[in-house]
Amino acid sequence: MTDLLPTARTGGPAVLTKGAAPPAAPPQEPGPPAARGTRRRLGPGRSLPFGRLIGPVLLIAAWWAASASGYLDPRILSGPGSVISTASDLVATGRLQDNVLISLQRAGLGLFFGVVSGVVLAVAAGLSRSGEYLIDGPLQIKRAIPSLAMLPLLILWLGIGEEMKVTVIALGVAVSMYINTFAFLTSIDSRYVELAEGLDLSRAQFIRKVVVPGSLPGFFVGLRLGVTSSWVGLIVVEQINATSGIGYMMFQAQQYAQSDVIIVGLVAYGIFGFASDAAVRAIERRALSWRRTLAG
Repeated sequence: MTDLLPTARTGGPAVLTKGAAPPAAPPQEPGPPAARGTRRRLGPGRSLPFGRLIGPVLLIAAWWAASASGYLDPRILSGPGSVISTASDLVATGRLQDNVLISLQRAGLGLFFGVVSGVVLAVAAGLSRSGEYLIDGPLQIKRAIPSLAMLPLLILWLGIGEEMKVTVIALGVAVSMYINTFAFLTSIDSRYVELAEGLDLSRAQFIRKVVVPGSLPGFFVGLRLGVTSSWVGLIVVEQINATSGIGYMMFQAQQYAQSDVIIVGLVAYGIFGFASDAAVRAIERRALSWRRTLAG
């Protein structure tokens, strides 16, 4: 039997003769490496209970060690033992409690008025073009002007009483609330708005089911910044013609070079600031439990 001759065609497939060995398979591209048993962790890791207290505890330990070893001059910065003793004396006389209650009242009122006004302005500017044109510009200008720079004008308008102090705190809080709430509100996907229009939702239903869930993360970011702003503003206004409060107590201690009393006031501010931020974080985790973020 005659052999089958290959048909020679330029560019065509080769035809094997009878009994010829098949050509070698073309080399294959190297594939991905085999999957390993463990995956590389890219996130921040698992959170620890009360893990945020590690930093403050280490800071206090370093302060205590520097004071005990003599590297810290008590005339410049009192040691933790002296501060604790001074705090006990202030508590025994009732001086610390009275000033703390007055400071909490000022900060609470300023925070309340600032949060309410900031959210109302953000909703008015975010849901209406005319509201945005009227509100956003002035508040962006106010954002560039520190509230403390307005103190001379506010003293001229409101005097040096409680109204001025609460107003300064509320202004700082309102700007933080407005900026963050407005930013998240206006970043809501327009497809949700179109879906709400297609479902013929009312204005109230649209706000409750679309606006509130979409802007809630920004609200909590603004609230955390607002809480911090309230304490920063409180520190300043309580040292301006005040007759009570933690800041007044610290200002009086400055006149007599009582660094331990000043440290007690700073520790009180720090504790209230840390505790209020932790409370906002806890509320945020419960309100936004549907989110999965790096914060855990």
